[in-house]
Amino acid sequence: MTNLYLVRHGETYDNARQILQGQVQGELNATGISQAEQVRDALAHVAVDAVVASDLWRSIQTARIVAAPHGLEVTTTPLLRERDWGDFTGRYIPDLSSVKDWPDNVEPLPQLLDRARRFLEFLRTTFPGQTVVAVGHGIVNKAIQAVLLGKQMNEVERMKNAEVRVFDV
Repeated sequence: MTNLYLVRHGETYDNARQILQGQVQGELNATGISQAEQVRDALAHVAVDAVVASDLWRSIQTARIVAAPHGLEVTTTPLLRERDWGDFTGRYIPDLSSVKDWPDNVEPLPQLLDRARRFLEFLRTTFPGQTVVAVGHGIVNKAIQAVLLGKQMNEVERMKNAEVRVFDV
């Protein structure tokens, strides 16, 4: 069984401005760097075998900070990328609350959940019996938890920036 420390990346400039980032790279702001350092310090005592991150810059930045005391390189995977929000990407999030018709180019929920399943299978086969820190994003992390817990997406509480949740996979 793989021990998973699932982490959401630290706050970015766009998070602070409530801009929907989707699969754009993003960059941690000062708060996000501080949040990543807090995760680093909280996990410094954990015997971590591997650190995996989304291939988007905001997750890589967070993962590198967390991996530093363990002397580990960060493995990246597109399986941990945030949901592709298509034409919603770059939009002010509060403006989207009343939108009823979503663009056709938003990643479909079944596809996102399949990606979450493939990520969990990647963990099980690549890191069996190991402790892995995985740094992802708000919605993909929610999908991973929905798959793990056998719940619907709306039954899983969204993670805050730099929040950590622990699971046996």
